[in-house]
Amino acid sequence: MRITNEPVFILHTRPWRETSLLVEALSANHGRMGLLARGVQGPKKQLLRAALQPLQFARIDAVQRGELAQLRSAEALDAAPHPGGEATLAAFYVNELVLRLAARGDPQPDLFDAYARMRARLGAAEPLAWNLRRFERDLLDAIGFGMDFSHDGDGAPIDPAARYRLDPEHGPRRLLSDRGHGDRSDAATGRALLSLAADAQAPDADDLAGLRRALRPVLLHHLGGRPLKSWDLIGDLSRVSHAATRPRSPG
Repeated sequence: MRITNEPVFILHTRPWRETSLLVEALSANHGRMGLLARGVQGPKKQLLRAALQPLQFARIDAVQRGELAQLRSAEALDAAPHPGGEATLAAFYVNELVLRLAARGDPQPDLFDAYARMRARLGAAEPLAWNLRRFERDLLDAIGFGMDFSHDGDGAPIDPAARYRLDPEHGPRRLLSDRGHGDRSDAATGRALLSLAADAQAPDADDLAGLRRALRPVLLHHLGGRPLKSWDLIGDLSRVSHAATRPRSPG
C-alpha cells in the first residue's frame, strides 16, 4: 500500500544498522506507524533527518510492507518546539504514552488532534501539570477507555466537596469519611474532577496533585501494569530537586 502526502507527528527515532533509522510516528489517517528510513546519514540527508526528530510535524510518503512502512520521503511542515527543562520530560512522557497505548494501524483522528493541541501547548510554554492531565483525559477518550468525570460510576453527579478514586472499569468511586478507610493518596477531589470534565480553569495545586495521583493507576491499568520509563525519570528529577533545595547541616 502506498501512503502519500500523509501528515504525521514524529514520536521516536532510533538508529538501525549503520545508515538507517527506525521511526515511530502518529499519522492523521493510519494511526501509529512504524517507519524504516534507509540511508539517512551523510551531509546531503540533513533536511531529511531534521524532519524525523521527535515532536516534528512532517509530511511523508511511504510504502507499507508488513509491520513497517518503507519511508520514501519526509518534509518538515513547521518548526518543531524545543521545550527545555521540565517541559522536555513532559514531551518525552507524552510521546511514551502514545507509543505504549495507541495501537499501530488503527486510525485515531481524535488522538491526532489531541496530540497537536498538546504539542502547541508545549511550544507555548503553558502550565505543564494541568495540560498533561487534559492530554491524559483526551488520550483515554480517543483509545476507547475514557470516563465521565462529571458523574461517578453509578451515575450520580460528582460532589465538589467529596473525594473519589478512579476505577479504570467503573469510573469515579466516591470515598466515605476520611476516618478508618486507609490511604487516600490516590484520590482526587470532586472539584478537580469537575474542572477536568469541563476543561475549565486549572484547580489549585493540591487538587491538581491529587488528580495526577488518581489518574496514574488508571493509566497503569491500561499499560498492562508496566510503568513508563518517564515516570522513573520524573521521580528521579523530583528527588534531585528536593535534595538540592534541602538546607545543609553545618560541617
